Amino acid sequence: MMKPVIGLSGKYIALPRGWTSHVKSAVLHAAALAQCALLEASGRANSTTATIARLQGEISRLREQMQIKDARTARIEPHRRPHYPPQERLVILEMRAACGWSLERTAREFLVTAATVAEWVRRVDEQGPEALLQLPEPVNKFPEFVGYLVRRLKTLCPTLGKRKAAEILTRAGLHLSASSVARMLAAKPPIAPPAPRHEAQPPPRAVTAKRPNHVWHVDLTVVPIMQGFWCPWLPNALPQCWPFCWWVAMVVDHFSRRLMGTAIFYKQPSSEQVRALLGCTIRNAGAAPKYLICDKGVQFWCAGFKSWCRRRGIKPRYGAIGKKGSIAVIERCILTIKQLLACLPVVPQWRPAFNRELTLLVQWYNEHRPHETLRAKTPNEAYHHRFPACRTPRHEPRSRWPRGSPCARPWALVRGALGARLELEVDFLMGRKHLPIVRKRPVRPVL
Repeated sequence: MMKPVIGLSGKYIALPRGWTSHVKSAVLHAAALAQCALLEASGRANSTTATIARLQGEISRLREQMQIKDARTARIEPHRRPHYPPQERLVILEMRAACGWSLERTAREFLVTAATVAEWVRRVDEQGPEALLQLPEPVNKFPEFVGYLVRRLKTLCPTLGKRKAAEILTRAGLHLSASSVARMLAAKPPIAPPAPRHEAQPPPRAVTAKRPNHVWHVDLTVVPIMQGFWCPWLPNALPQCWPFCWWVAMVVDHFSRRLMGTAIFYKQPSSEQVRALLGCTIRNAGAAPKYLICDKGVQFWCAGFKSWCRRRGIKPRYGAIGKKGSIAVIERCILTIKQLLACLPVVPQWRPAFNRELTLLVQWYNEHRPHETLRAKTPNEAYHHRFPACRTPRHEPRSRWPRGSPCARPWALVRGALGARLELEVDFLMGRKHLPIVRKRPVRPVL
């Protein structure tokens, strides 16, 4: 049954029932309606003779050019002529609907047979990737397998956020933006995204690191062995010492965000123990920092610590008490370490076992975890001035993407041919599921 629609001229134009479900047919009908509107408007338009003459001359030149090109193509046998791609076939039918051409006129204009055009019209509403006629596909659309790789990475490493997943895939050679990763993850049942964590801006007088070993941070934290420190009896808190928790001291290089050294203590360490850790870290690094940033804990705000820094030419800088973000770099590093330790089934209560887990975590953090501040580089790459993996030539899965066009940052050249197909390889450092090592490899075509 046909639904009548009133046109501009007052006549009824019959449209197929349920036409909104046929997108391609709707495009053709819209083009035909536009032609009717153009005829109605052109009858009332006023044009000067000069404009008409200029347009007629331009039309004559274009027709002459088309005749020359058509004559060259007509000398080729019809079955040897190149086929029109699916997008161009739909455009041809749109022009036929707009101009009101017959099958023979359309076939003559585009050097095909009338039977071919009739077949296109009959199969206009086919769906799927193998359809004879297709709507134009944006060149920046990623293939479906890229979304599968992103969702697979999220399944294997559920603690990764969209930005961190994009940086990890960038280092593996597949450049995606954080918004693209978010859109691909949204294709499955939605999961509440984690609350964004923004580093606080440093205070106005903050020291800026200019090179590795220029500015270091040091701080202490507690890692609960159980689920926390609360208990149902008085005074409603467990003592912050072993066997209820571990005290961990960390030293971080500001320039590269590299964990320079760690130490484990049964209880809150003294200033002498912290100084011993710093001295060991300086010997291992082969250099002492110019500035050492810390808080005003009893280990640091004392005459012994200040005298120790003075003898080694180190200038201690203290964060403001109660001011958010005064030691943001070391606090953000501690948060990441504690979140990764929370992924363990049980925090080890035996010191060698906990030291082994912490050592593996520091190794993965320095070598494999990209940092947003470092533009997807790892701490070891920034500290040792290595060429970052995120800048190596990338694979481009979009077959129609222009080779010289920019990609998701950081920008990198295209490796090999366009339209590469990839497989995701996820390894884990010493079998720890919370320490992923992501790689990808191109899929070789089956001969």
